[in-house]
Amino acid sequence: MGMLVRITGALLAVLLCWQLAIWALQPPRFILPGPGSVFVALIEQRHYLLTNAAITVLEILLGLFFGAVAGILTALLVAGLPGFGQIVWPLLLVLQALPVFAIAPLLVLWFGFGLASKVVMASLIIFFPVASAFADALRRTNQDLLDAAALTQATPLATLFLIRVPSALPGLGSGLRVAAVFAPIGAVIGEWVGASRGLGFVMLQANARMQTDTLFAALIILAVLTIVLRFLVDAFAARLTPWMQVS
Repeated sequence: MGMLVRITGALLAVLLCWQLAIWALQPPRFILPGPGSVFVALIEQRHYLLTNAAITVLEILLGLFFGAVAGILTALLVAGLPGFGQIVWPLLLVLQALPVFAIAPLLVLWFGFGLASKVVMASLIIFFPVASAFADALRRTNQDLLDAAALTQATPLATLFLIRVPSALPGLGSGLRVAAVFAPIGAVIGEWVGASRGLGFVMLQANARMQTDTLFAALIILAVLTIVLRFLVDAFAARLTPWMQVS
């Protein structure tokens, strides 16, 4: 609840500064529309905006799911098989260093202009934060717990899933929180490169037609989606680690 109050206060402050800038500078509407114009665009074009937002939401959720699953499995393999980590992890670092825009056209070429390329793009962006945070948490398991497991002659597999994974769940939660913020970015970038639907497509069309109020309306919807997704991931992370106090 406290976070919701802070977010609401920040949004109200932004709206106030925005309106004050409109009154003081009086820019042309196609450069910077006022909050009222954007609100009218949200109401008048609600069907168009919400229909395209539904496509983006689907891309985000699928990308978050597949990216998180791939990240979790990779982290488990890196932790359970040290040789695998020494070979694969440097390759993952190189891939992560590539700019997203550089590979987006290739993904559209390989997977087409439909849903698949956007899901893959979102999954790639989400994958590394989850894999990195979870793998790092698995490596930092309390040594006393590992020593106690060794005294019981537990197998490496049992130690991984009964000791290391539960201890690393807070790290996984942190990775998922970061991924929740990055997921919409991946979907929208994929829509910018090539799409016929989605909020990214709406933004490109509005920009080309100088319909800045529609562009801002799409941005607001995307921001709301990101905030809602972050709250949902926070709730999920809290269930993963009920002994941790999530702020």
